[in-house]
Amino acid sequence: MALDPELVKILRCPKCKGELTLAPDESDFTCPACRLRFLVESGIPNFLLSEAKPLEAAR
Repeated sequence: MALDPELVKILRCPKCKGELTLAPDESDFTCPACRLRFLVESGIPNFLLSEAKPLEAAR
């Protein structure tokens, strides 16, 4: 299930309120400023800071 492009445009990092980058396969959002990765599970973005992954641990 593809994410709504209009929604993707307005989503922001919950920590710094910066812009996010969506992975081409829509599996996660990345915040380059905070170096965090937020997973998309069953088509639903998970923006809980306690469940964010550091970019170094990603992939």
